[in-house]
Amino acid sequence: MIIAEELLLSYGAKIEAFNAGDIIFHESEKPKYYYQIISGRIKLNHYNEEGKELILAILHHGLSVCELLLFIDKTYPVNAIVFEASEVIKLSKSKFIKMLDENPDISRDLNKFLSERLYQKFIMLENNSSLHPDVRLLGVFDYHKSFSPDTDRFSFEIPLTRQQLASLTGLRVETVIRTIKTLEKQNVVKIVQGKIYY
Repeated sequence: MIIAEELLLSYGAKIEAFNAGDIIFHESEKPKYYYQIISGRIKLNHYNEEGKELILAILHHGLSVCELLLFIDKTYPVNAIVFEASEVIKLSKSKFIKMLDENPDISRDLNKFLSERLYQKFIMLENNSSLHPDVRLLGVFDYHKSFSPDTDRFSFEIPLTRQQLASLTGLRVETVIRTIKTLEKQNVVKIVQGKIYY
């Protein structure tokens, strides 16, 4: 969902630069801003009781960060950590709501976008409950490719490392590596200089 930067800026949004490792917000904080990524990547994560990181999503250019929480009175269930140097445009919650009220077409587009994301999340969650590692990985691949307008085979570069795929799926890194090699032999993915194309 890309809301035009000019529109966001006209409602008082600011552009901020972040370095890798910077924290945009912590879990348990109250949402105060709408965030939209201009460049770079941001990961949404959570640490379990043993301190193990669970990556829930890696967001990139054009995507917004946890915008659905601006509509309810809940705290963030995740941390938003800058994965690589990024620029983010942010707009206060009150001005964001005002912008939507005054621009019903943007509100409608946002609802459609949220619905598509939620649908893909359900599919990914369902796949992550599978005992088959290929089903889990393909669920993640489908989710990330769903944001790309190009649906051709091997047109989408998976923006995740093998370690990140393991964190997203609950698999061991070795299992991810082995399964990706199997998927390549089955002509489901293509590996070019270590990058996975789906």
